[in-house]
Parts: sequence; C-alpha cells; structure tokens
Amino acid sequence: MAKEESENGKKNSTGSILKEILSGGITSTIILRNIWYVMLITFLAAVYIANRFNAEKITRDMNRMQREVRELRAESLSTSADLMYASRQSEVLKLVREKGLELEELETPAFKLLVDK
Repeated sequence: MAKEESENGKKNSTGSILKEILSGGITSTIILRNIWYVMLITFLAAVYIANRFNAEKITRDMNRMQREVRELRAESLSTSADLMYASRQSEVLKLVREKGLELEELETPAFKLLVDK
C-alpha cells in the first residue's frame, strides 16, 4: 500500500485515510491537500448533470417534433383528399349552379386545331 506522511510526522496508509474519511473524522488538512482533486470531481459531476439535462431536453424536443410531423402529415392527407373531392367535375358543376354563375358544361369534347405551314 502507498504510504503517506502526515503533518505531524507519522505515516498513514491509504487504508487509514479511507478509514478516517468513513468514520467522519475528515479534517480540513485532508481536504486542503486534495483540493484540486475535489474540484475536478465536482466539475466533472456538474458537467455530467448538465449533459443529462441537455440530453433530456433534446429528447423532449425530438418527441414533440415527431408528434407535430405526424399531425401535419394527417392534415395534409385530409386536405389533399378534400381538394380531390372538390375538383371532381360533378362537384364543380354543382358549385357553379349553387353560386348562380352563367357557365355551361361543354356537350362536345375538346379538339385540337392543326395549322399547316
């Protein structure tokens, strides 16, 4: 085991330091001696927590956008079906008669004019 010398000259093993920490007799000298290590652990814990919150936020946004895409896709299909129904010849003719427009349906099919050069 690694031996460390304390301030009053006696050697402490890693096990005795751990025993002192677990027994609640942690002193300010141990904290001050390892302040950079404690600060590093604290910083890494803060980064870990911030990363977790950011990941949860991204997941919530992604789920919200997927739900919105499904709703918009359903609305698009509904609108497309309504437009297809409204653009049928019989529906157009019915709307023209309801509005009182003076339009008539062609009785003869359309034809193409050819001009010789």
